[in-house]
Amino acid sequence: QVQLVESGGGLVQPGGSLRLSCTASGIIFSRYNMGWYRQVPGKQRELVATATSGGSTTYADSVKGRFTISRDNAKNTMYLHMNGLKPEDTAVYYCNAPGVLGARFSWGQGTQVTVSS
Repeated sequence: QVQLVESGGGLVQPGGSLRLSCTASGIIFSRYNMGWYRQVPGKQRELVATATSGGSTTYADSVKGRFTISRDNAKNTMYLHMNGLKPEDTAVYYCNAPGVLGARFSWGQGTQVTVSS
């Protein structure tokens, strides 16, 4: 049974930083491309960053230059380092494995990020 557990969210002022963590169990983590998604109420979940099994990374334009995705395959863990946070980054953040037909696994509970003064 695959389990994805996100953590590290919180309340931060504009311009601040946070580091999110995602720990996976029930899969051979190193074999999967992984990604961070975010969702705000009333909108579709969007993919903001990916880290392939080979180590390549991609970012949505909205976070490029501010967010950095990384992974530690030995720990089955992925991270999202978020700098220069803006109010529009406020969302629930989730991790999953992007696939051709969408995310491969059931969603975890996510972690809330709120950017506000």
